[in-house]
Amino acid sequence: MPIDAKKVTSAPPVRAAAVWDDREVRLYHLALGAGVPETDPGELRYVFEGHEQGLQVLPTFGVVAGGTGGVGFQVFDLPGLEIDLAAVLHGGQEITVHRPLPAAARATTVTRVPAVYDKGKAAVIVQESTLLGEDGEPLITQRNEIFVRGEGGFGGERGPSERLPAPDRAPDLLLEIPTLRQQALLYRLAGDWNPLHADPVTARRAGYDRPILHGLCSFGMAVKAVTDRLLGGDATRIAACRTRFAGVFFPGETLRLRIWDTGDGCRLTATAADRDDAPVLTDARLTAR
Repeated sequence: MPIDAKKVTSAPPVRAAAVWDDREVRLYHLALGAGVPETDPGELRYVFEGHEQGLQVLPTFGVVAGGTGGVGFQVFDLPGLEIDLAAVLHGGQEITVHRPLPAAARATTVTRVPAVYDKGKAAVIVQESTLLGEDGEPLITQRNEIFVRGEGGFGGERGPSERLPAPDRAPDLLLEIPTLRQQALLYRLAGDWNPLHADPVTARRAGYDRPILHGLCSFGMAVKAVTDRLLGGDATRIAACRTRFAGVFFPGETLRLRIWDTGDGCRLTATAADRDDAPVLTDARLTAR
């Protein structure tokens, strides 16, 4: 059935519990590739609960906190959104950090759909979700864009086309991050069970020769790399981050990051080094405190 944009955007916000502990945080960081080398104190800060500086939490964890499959993705249950997950791609992600995420919490997500855009052959669902701490105050606010192939043409607004091109100069930092062939299977343990990332049959039905890596996994890897190389390994310095998912990335490939230091953070792009720098992340930015 086609998306009913009016019904979706007028629906009341969805509230859901998001409960997590340090085990889920450590598992999330391991799924991003943290812990290599295994004796590095900077790496252990992501994965060892007994670290002398305490277990730190990347703000990107807040998008999957509580094993919900992604903060904000609860709206897939709203009336008017009967979607084939094989037609779904994550188009973009933006996170605003209000407070550092705790390693354990009983939190609440409040999610709504402020807009559904008509891109002709596809629809873009804009989801906005705030993660509230136990005191009821915001921890993060995130917005994501879900690209749904074959669901456009319903006569809605096309929406903005916000671009953030890379600087016209050589990057200040060039990094290559190898990934595991089973990385998508590990990342699924954060709660995103979309079979596109595990089932070869579903992947072929979506037009890929094998399962693809979650866009949020490649984005989390990039945010971790910037944190480690430009922010002294201190994730609490991240004020905001955003990206557009420009292409697919396959587990086992090497993620190539080009990073430009902007003084208040950085701009970055990510490409698949194994496929002639096919774009993976574009229009990406991290703002630091």
